[in-house]
Amino acid sequence: QVQLVQSGGGLVQAGGSLRLSCAASGTIFRFTSMGWYRQAPGKPRELVAAITPGGRTNYADSVKGRFTISRDNAKNTVYLQMNSLKPDDTAVYYCIMASNYWGQGTQVTVSS
Repeated sequence: QVQLVQSGGGLVQAGGSLRLSCAASGTIFRFTSMGWYRQAPGKPRELVAAITPGGRTNYADSVKGRFTISRDNAKNTVYLQMNSLKPDDTAVYYCIMASNYWGQGTQVTVSS
């Protein structure tokens, strides 16, 4: 049974930074793509960033140049470094593994 445990997030002022972490159980982490989604109130869940097992990344246009996704296969952990945060980044952030397993969600709130 795969479990994803998220940490990080919280409240930050506009222009600030936060880092989210997502630790996975099991042995398939290094072989699977990982991603981060977010969902703001009243809006659909959207893909923020993704990373392949080989480290190739892609980002939503709205976060390019500000967010960085990375992975540490030795720790079974994926990270999302968020810089220059904006109020529009306020949402619940979810990590996803292999397009199938979801983390519990982490609130990120950016005040203006």
